[in-house]
Amino acid sequence: MVMGFNFKEIKTKKTLIGLGLGQIISLLGTCASFTSSELARKGINAPTTQLLLTYMLLAIVYGGIMLYQRPTIKAKWHHYFLLALVDVEASFLMVKAFQYTSITSVMLLDCWSIPCVLVLTWAFLHTKYRLMKISGVVICIVGVVMVVFSDVHAGSQAGGSNLVKGDLLVIAGATLYAVSNTTEEFLVKNANTVELMTFLGFFGAVICAIQIGILERGELKAIHWSADVVIPFVRVAVTMFLYYALLPVLLKTNGAAMFTLSLLTSDMWAVLIRIFAYHEKVDWLYYLAFATTAIGLIIYSMKEKDEEEQRDDVQRKLLHEEDGETLSAS
Repeated sequence: MVMGFNFKEIKTKKTLIGLGLGQIISLLGTCASFTSSELARKGINAPTTQLLLTYMLLAIVYGGIMLYQRPTIKAKWHHYFLLALVDVEASFLMVKAFQYTSITSVMLLDCWSIPCVLVLTWAFLHTKYRLMKISGVVICIVGVVMVVFSDVHAGSQAGGSNLVKGDLLVIAGATLYAVSNTTEEFLVKNANTVELMTFLGFFGAVICAIQIGILERGELKAIHWSADVVIPFVRVAVTMFLYYALLPVLLKTNGAAMFTLSLLTSDMWAVLIRIFAYHEKVDWLYYLAFATTAIGLIIYSMKEKDEEEQRDDVQRKLLHEEDGETLSAS
């Protein structure tokens, strides 16, 4: 099939929803990161505690909806437990990496999640990536690399205490994010969104509570709790709750790869926040990088008509096969 750039494909409702939601989620993630940085500047290093509040909100809100609807549970509980474990540790590793390596390295190595998502969705969800999609991915990555070069050009690159350890943490976190995003795409399309968010929130909160008791108990005791401290914690929790609430919609309409690519623009949103909120000057390469990444996202969004239908059929078949094996075993 001859691949052509057809602007009419951009005007579809699903494409516009995917592009818009992707950027809203990316902006929410950026705002949460800035608030976490604010806490770090105050000497508060409790990333798992911030995650705990988010998961508790998910469990309370979606759990209440689930109790009201009383739906039939479609997936096994241990699938959600493993998903929550991967999701919690991915976030923890990425935050931990900033203690050892430079922000430039984190930005560059975070792109490792893109090929991981492509491989996982191809292997397990049977998503086919043709030339148009691969071109969009490459252009997005080029945009992020330009951001890194702009940091170097502007002289903003900073070193770290243990670069190798920090880089390995980023790679590990990016890999876990890819596993989490792919699993969530499968579950949200074949199970139930409310069910997914309820169990993700419940098991995530349990895992965070255990991890806090092991790693952050001393840090929490040393914090002088005041409004200046509590408000940022609440702000992170609410922002990330909205992040997780919108995530299933994007995964269902456009998939994990589109979500992962959309997060690449978080660095560009950070630049805009620096410009308008902190009145900082940024290198001109940032603007070119943002435009390049946006073009890559648009190109990736132009899906072939038969591709998504074939992928959804395969995912439904996988779920039915698993249900059949469960019935046979019983």
